[in-house]
Amino acid sequence: MNILDAYVTLPPEPQHALDLFQNEWSSAMPSHSGLKSLPGAAGLFEDPRIIWADDRLGFAGRTVLELGPLEGGHSYMMQNLGATAITAIEANSRAFLKCLIVKELFKLEKVSFLLGDFNAYLMNNPPRFDICVASGVLYHCTDPVNTLNAIARISDRVFLWTHYYDEPIIRSNPVLGPFFDKPESITIYGQRFVSASKRYKKALDWQGFCGGTAEHARWLSRDAIIHTLATAGMAHIDIAFDDPTHPNGPALAISGRRHA
Repeated sequence: MNILDAYVTLPPEPQHALDLFQNEWSSAMPSHSGLKSLPGAAGLFEDPRIIWADDRLGFAGRTVLELGPLEGGHSYMMQNLGATAITAIEANSRAFLKCLIVKELFKLEKVSFLLGDFNAYLMNNPPRFDICVASGVLYHCTDPVNTLNAIARISDRVFLWTHYYDEPIIRSNPVLGPFFDKPESITIYGQRFVSASKRYKKALDWQGFCGGTAEHARWLSRDAIIHTLATAGMAHIDIAFDDPTHPNGPALAISGRRHA
């Protein structure tokens, strides 16, 4: 490529920045913006799950640790819902750069995007936050029990949206089933649960890949996730968006609070 191909010779406009990652976007931009992020199928800038989390936990006036912001859609929503400061940690360098574009386009002055592994951050004695948001990330972790315990240590409020492992559903799905290893039994706080490793395989070939930092991740069962959070101190748990038929695997949203 000639270096001059990297220059934009048209008058400045926001769309040019989004086009730097054309065909790598997972999120659709806010409908009022008129901006196009291709293929951008996920409505993460107008996400009812975040509205539900706000109703349960209340972002206004609170500090937030966001694990895996992807492209900043939920960060954008939480700022608009009144969060005072949002620290958002993204390990995917290309997704991080997309977050910086979104930060500039939508003036996310309350959001600090950091490039790095949020699990490494959680294990390094981080400060406490009012709320921890972990949407779309737990099922990309290789040690999700450890991640859940770390989340419970740094905040009294947590919002999760995650896929979970349900052996009959996943094994009967000809698309999902081949990605999973044989299920294993694990013990969490004295109780036994089933979990399984998922391999990313060909998904790693896409530049827009938005999974974890390893070639595989571990999925916990629905009961294992709830049990881990509750035993780690989240005594008040609400569940919504519980969808065993989700096309990418069974999924649910959880809000957890240590105190009423």
